[in-house]
Amino acid sequence: MNDKQYFICVWHREIHDFDATAWQSLAGTHPFLSFFMLQAFESSGAVGGNSGWYPHHLAVYRQQQLVAAMPMYLKTHSYGEYVFDWAWAEAFEGAGGQYYPKLISAIPFSPVTGPRVLVREDCVHQPDLLACMLDSVQTLCVQHSLSGVHILFPDQQSAAWCADHGWLRREGVQFRWENHAYTDWEQFLATLSHDKRKKIRQERKKVAQQGVVCRVLDGHQATENDWDLFYRCYCNTYAMHNSQPYLNADFFKVLVQTMPEHLALFIATHEGQDVAASLCVHGGGTLYGRYWGALKDFSCLHFELCYYLPQQFCITHGIQYFEGGAQGVHKLARGFMPYTTCSYHWLENADFQASVARFLSREAGNMQAYVTELEERSPYKTAAPSALGLQDGYHGTS
Repeated sequence: MNDKQYFICVWHREIHDFDATAWQSLAGTHPFLSFFMLQAFESSGAVGGNSGWYPHHLAVYRQQQLVAAMPMYLKTHSYGEYVFDWAWAEAFEGAGGQYYPKLISAIPFSPVTGPRVLVREDCVHQPDLLACMLDSVQTLCVQHSLSGVHILFPDQQSAAWCADHGWLRREGVQFRWENHAYTDWEQFLATLSHDKRKKIRQERKKVAQQGVVCRVLDGHQATENDWDLFYRCYCNTYAMHNSQPYLNADFFKVLVQTMPEHLALFIATHEGQDVAASLCVHGGGTLYGRYWGALKDFSCLHFELCYYLPQQFCITHGIQYFEGGAQGVHKLARGFMPYTTCSYHWLENADFQASVARFLSREAGNMQAYVTELEERSPYKTAAPSALGLQDGYHGTS
């Protein structure tokens, strides 16, 4: 038996096909790769059903033991990915091709960088294992007429695996705040330029002057009423934009039941009535700002609940990084700095692959110009330590 035969690749249609402990041993401490996070997406119906997201996770076994995996989904659209390929789909279908379904490795509705190729530590340096996974992914595409494979927001190790096999790299930019072991909020503010420091103080003062009081709860402290309030706020924000939320109430209920220690809930109250809330998820040295909503409009309250209080939470709890979500140049003025994210793409049609490669080459030049512009707008008195060294995003432990 050769080495490639020694590893057996299997496709699973739901996360429950895996042993939870075995999956966690591969996923490490990243909360969005947790068995329980992926379970929440599936058991709540946020993926599967008519969602256009269909779990199709890759597992690799050696002597019946799980040694590697990839969280993967068949997609019949491009919603909820945050790496926008609508133009690719339009071009391919305009030329007579069928872009959907496609295969992606990502966390549903979550633009968070992290491992995508999960490999047991004693197998990391076995090239035949990675080759087995690559063969399985590409063979699935060919056999089932999928247009291609897309690895979204991989960490450096997973990105290297894609690059080694010649997949197309696409770069993006997000904004992250770094806690340089600040002892308190004032020490952080002191690192900012005068105008930025003044602006933040004015915004926080404005919230207080409107009579808004905020509190912070962890997943154990928050009551059922707190979670009901949060979900009403979350849905209301979508409704104000004539849209529907990706996630239902059951998703958050499952998180509360299975991952309460990873949740931080920020609630705003006005005249005895709760009026807004934001929810962050933390683990692996990073706080992720993901979900927000309000029932009433208050000036600067979004900044308070989604940036300033979470930053203070990181300082209090010794959390090194705070990722405030996708996009948002306005984060720059509030102490966030840019860092590169990436995705990798393999398209089954060789001509289409070549066309997309040319597009990405042009796009990369525009992205570099954008990054340069952002660097010049640093909110800090001097460059914050390591802040301007743009690197692939995930720095948490695993």
